[in-house]
Amino acid sequence: MGNATQLKTRGTLMLISFFIILAAIFMPLFPGPTGKKVNGLVYLDNFFNQLSKGSAYYIDKQIEAAKEYAGTPFEYTLVMKSSQQAALADTLLKKHQITTSMDGVYVKVTGDFSQIMTTILNDADIMYQNNGQAISEMYGVNELEALYGWYQVLDAMAVQLNKAQAFGQAKFVKNSMTKAVEPSYNYYKVEVKPVREEMVLLAFALVFYVAYTVWYGFGLLFIFEGMGIKLEH
Repeated sequence: MGNATQLKTRGTLMLISFFIILAAIFMPLFPGPTGKKVNGLVYLDNFFNQLSKGSAYYIDKQIEAAKEYAGTPFEYTLVMKSSQQAALADTLLKKHQITTSMDGVYVKVTGDFSQIMTTILNDADIMYQNNGQAISEMYGVNELEALYGWYQVLDAMAVQLNKAQAFGQAKFVKNSMTKAVEPSYNYYKVEVKPVREEMVLLAFALVFYVAYTVWYGFGLLFIFEGMGIKLEH
């Protein structure tokens, strides 16, 4: 594989090129979602989020499943984690003519379970389509704050339903949290990109990651071997 000097020179050049590329990756050279330049890590993070968002949409199925509970009454006192959360929950629910009464961290809710769930899922759908302004204008609070408020409502609902041994409803509530509200929150303002339209960049990113890692490993290997250190299993 060459003498010691050649090995050390080869390894050093490989590591130098590795760190030059690494420095470039951390520089704002890449187009960001808002038009502002971002570094390579932010660019790729947004790229993979765009690809995955299209396959993470289950809200329509949850809305359809909510219809099965039409006419099912919901009358429980939700225990929120703070009076601020309780006030927000009260505001969100009252906006849709759902009967509530608030006392500290307690919010008594009386209504149709299907209506409550459909209301929350519809808001999650609006957020998934990045139309946060509609949510903000509806409730008079930041759209992400409103969606997080719905998440806390669902969490409190699941607790009470489990206590009442209404396990089917509790499971549906939990599924709505993980399949609707959470994705809507996490993917907010991310634009969907179909994988089939981005195959070239996707393949390049994956090949580059593997090659770049191997490049660093061989750089170290050549330097160690040039120093007389043998790396063995």
